[in-house]
Amino acid sequence: QVQLVESGGGLVQPGGSLRLSCEASGSSESVFSSLTMRWYRQGPGKERELVATIAGIRYTYYSDSVKGRFTISRDNAKKMVYLQMNNLKPEDTGVYYCNQRDSGSWGQGTQVTVSS
Repeated sequence: QVQLVESGGGLVQPGGSLRLSCEASGSSESVFSSLTMRWYRQGPGKERELVATIAGIRYTYYSDSVKGRFTISRDNAKKMVYLQMNNLKPEDTGVYYCNQRDSGSWGQGTQVTVSS
């Protein structure tokens, strides 16, 4: 079972940037490199939604609401997944969760607040 720990959230003004990190443990580097990793978010009063996916090192997917502003990446040697978030908007506010698709593992979440 993969364990996931997110970090990097905080308070940022509209137009600002944040980089979220997700550290994975419980798997080898070779196994981790084959895993499909996802970032979800849950805004206040909203359902949890998929934000970005990375499979292997080339395949990525983004929701329409973040496409062109967010970038998902991974460092397999460090067993880390990142979400670079640029040009943040108030509607990006929420708790961001890291997820491993196949095992269904979730992190505890990290709060992102975009407000002036």
